[in-house]
Amino acid sequence: MHLVETMAYAGDKPWHGLGNKIATPQPIEIWKRQAGMDWMIEESEVRYITGNHTVGAIHTFPEQKVLYRSDTKRPLSVVSKRFQVVQPEEVLEFYRDLTEHAGFELETAGVLKEGRKFWALARTGQSTTLKGKDQVNGYLLLATACDGSLATTAQFTSVRVVCNNTLQIALGDNRGAVKVPHRSEFNPDAVKQQLGITVAPWNRFVSKMKDLVACPVDPDSVDGLLRRMLTYPGQPGQAPVVNEQAMRSVRALYDGGGRGAQLASSRGTAWGLLNSVTEYVDHHRRARSDDHRREAAWFGQGAQFKQRAWDELVQLTT
Repeated sequence: MHLVETMAYAGDKPWHGLGNKIATPQPIEIWKRQAGMDWMIEESEVRYITGNHTVGAIHTFPEQKVLYRSDTKRPLSVVSKRFQVVQPEEVLEFYRDLTEHAGFELETAGVLKEGRKFWALARTGQSTTLKGKDQVNGYLLLATACDGSLATTAQFTSVRVVCNNTLQIALGDNRGAVKVPHRSEFNPDAVKQQLGITVAPWNRFVSKMKDLVACPVDPDSVDGLLRRMLTYPGQPGQAPVVNEQAMRSVRALYDGGGRGAQLASSRGTAWGLLNSVTEYVDHHRRARSDDHRREAAWFGQGAQFKQRAWDELVQLTT
């Protein structure tokens, strides 16, 4: 089952092999149409019937509203009256000045869960090559949802070319993303100001990556590190639960089975161990579909695994 309803992409075919391929560069208007984001979220008051459904009385519930698609009239969610909607076109419009004046290039955009969630991802133009021709490129992801499952989230990410692994880039002060809750109005200019769309976050990230490449990992400490990274919260009052299957999979990737594991940047290093975790989360972790896995890798439990791995391994370099 695919979460992706519609999607456009430039460059290589995306993770699930679906979507409309478009040549670059293209204006935002083309992206809206090809990504299936050229519709609006409409809203209506909640109504309910009391008594017999044929002759019952119709009442309204003023505290909540129904959100629905303007094109298909399909319902999306029931939310609080105070819920601030972010439209699909707003996600793409966020990138207009960045693509026209700042050298960004849209790479994917689309709609998930029948319209309840949508995103766009653009290359920033920033790139670095680590030891052994290990190339990593910078991206900016913007995503939101209209069902309460995700605040409007803007985050810098990196993509390692050899294996297409993704990592969230910290913005400083341990912040990995700018999140606008739906009780607040989405102000794109304010978000860009918070992101600090400059070279500074990327340069700090490159410095940390190089530290990880230069940091050897004692083979006897690998299992202990993985046990701290690959855990689920336990029941109240109980210890966290280690994912033993994940540990075995990640260890096999680190010991040579992973894409890029034999590069000079990865063999026996903290960078190699980090990418073993990210490859497992992005490409091998059990999920109902590739779409579910990618969503978890960006926003859910998978993203938490990757952040924990980053935090643990960066500590080894200090």
